[in-house]
Amino acid sequence: MRYLFDNTMSRGTPALIAWLTLTTLVLILVFSLIVLALGLRDGDDRGFWEELFSSLLHALDPGTVAGDEGGAWRFVLTMLALTIGGLFIVSALIGVIAAGIDTKLADLRRGRSVVLERGHTVILGWSDSIFTIVTELSIANESRRKPVLVIMADRDKVEMEEDIRAKVPDLRGTRVICRSGSPIDIDDLTLTSHLDARSVILLAPDTDDPDSEVIKTLLALTHHGADGPTIVAEIRNPSNLEAARLVGADRTVLLDIQETVAKLVVQTSRQSGAAAVYIELFDYDGDEFYFLESHDLGRATYGEAQLAFEEATVVGIVDEGVPTLNPQPDTVVGNRTLIVIAEDDSALTDQAAAHTLPDPAQLGEPADMSERPTRAVLIGWNRRAPIVVRELDKYAPPGSILTVLTSFGDPVVPPVQNLAVTVVPGATTERATLEQHVVGGLDQVIVLCYSDHLEPQAADARTLVTLLHVRDILARLDAATPVVTEMIDDRNRVLAEVAQVDDVVVSGEIVSLLVSQLSEDRRLEHVFSELLGEDGSEVYLRPAGWYVQQGAEVSFATVVAGAIRRSETAIGYASEALGDGYSSFGVAVNPAKSRTFTVLPGDRVVVLADT
Repeated sequence: MRYLFDNTMSRGTPALIAWLTLTTLVLILVFSLIVLALGLRDGDDRGFWEELFSSLLHALDPGTVAGDEGGAWRFVLTMLALTIGGLFIVSALIGVIAAGIDTKLADLRRGRSVVLERGHTVILGWSDSIFTIVTELSIANESRRKPVLVIMADRDKVEMEEDIRAKVPDLRGTRVICRSGSPIDIDDLTLTSHLDARSVILLAPDTDDPDSEVIKTLLALTHHGADGPTIVAEIRNPSNLEAARLVGADRTVLLDIQETVAKLVVQTSRQSGAAAVYIELFDYDGDEFYFLESHDLGRATYGEAQLAFEEATVVGIVDEGVPTLNPQPDTVVGNRTLIVIAEDDSALTDQAAAHTLPDPAQLGEPADMSERPTRAVLIGWNRRAPIVVRELDKYAPPGSILTVLTSFGDPVVPPVQNLAVTVVPGATTERATLEQHVVGGLDQVIVLCYSDHLEPQAADARTLVTLLHVRDILARLDAATPVVTEMIDDRNRVLAEVAQVDDVVVSGEIVSLLVSQLSEDRRLEHVFSELLGEDGSEVYLRPAGWYVQQGAEVSFATVVAGAIRRSETAIGYASEALGDGYSSFGVAVNPAKSRTFTVLPGDRVVVLADT
């Protein structure tokens, strides 16, 4: 019996409460029977249940014995003994119950209860990018009813909640629930109800081997089978992509961080202002990509569909499940899903038809598209640099020149075909060294951070110093060379703007934007892949005179018609006259078809084109 008692007590607070409750019942039952059997209560003939209730009051409240007047001394002493027993046993029971409640509250505060939600978004892991993701998802969820985000990380629940409140003060109606636990633990994962979620976002942790943690978490998520919500996972080392694909199977969308950032650096370095377009398309604060399945444009061609909506831009079609941007203008739409750029998905169902017709008399003249060899300077080196060089080589005309200036290591340049690459060691923060290589006639300057060699803040500090020198050198040369850089910490982007950098690519921020979009619709994976890759259509900012007449006041519908004539898709307009009312660099994405622009020298049209 002692062994049985020990095993019962080892079960914790519930077992202790049960034993004390049983002991209390036995105590009041024994004393009730003694009083009834011996007739200790004079002149008061009570029944069993009344006497049992009276004994319970004596055990619970020591003051009850003071009201026992008129009874024999034997009765008073018996009730006093019951009260003393109650002080030990019942008080212990109350104390245990109070301690159990405190323990349960502490567990709840630590985030160890199951989330009873459906259709929510689950974020596993913790990094600096989580604040951008929460911000973007809260904007995307504005059109949903009672949206919920569930975050699980191996951190204190209260600290996570406080950090989110400090970094994301406006959640726009989205409820954020934090849970403490390890994403690689199957039991901990059940706290998030991830099988009932709409999507799962898996962040790469800030550890020495983040990809192994991601792959183990994928194993835990797919433990119950291949069925379940879409998983969007970050991978930092491209060599781990294949292993992650084997684990995640068809449920998982993998985002190669290194490849994505490198491709974006190259795309934005080719033309000033492109970063503003990409940020506008990738975040939810403005216009972004959506899929329009129900429409009445079945008999229309793709060229006619581009002019169909007033405040939405048709940019592609979904052909046999594969999204395609900028197909040929004579492609018949049929019953295929349209890819559109719009302000919000809720506005697609009530999208008004465009009534502004293009003016053929205001269309521009065809231009010479031939390219000349380019000269570029790449300052800095990290693990993304070989990808940057490889991507630059894909777009560079034969005979182009690239100079690599770096302070650390011995860069290994990948094989190239169109570029003549020269590696020059030197201090990238020294003015004299920079003046030797940042000269007039350059087509682009790319500054990469030393993220492989320095801590994030130290790497960004070096990048900022380099930028200040580069911009000053180009200003003295009166050169309009676009300068593109990457920052590790998003907070340093504001400082980079002081240096008047044309385009700033923030590694963590841009990846967070893409992760948020992919978690909402995995079909965007093909769209982003085409935008950032060499195959298919990319974003270009081209002279407005190629599409419409210089000096004329034209509608955006006319601009779209000018792009259709060149087998391109116009998605915006860039002009210094627009200022910061739209976005950085005066870029307006998805303006209304009826909006008019006065075509000034230097104005550009933002288009999707193959070359």
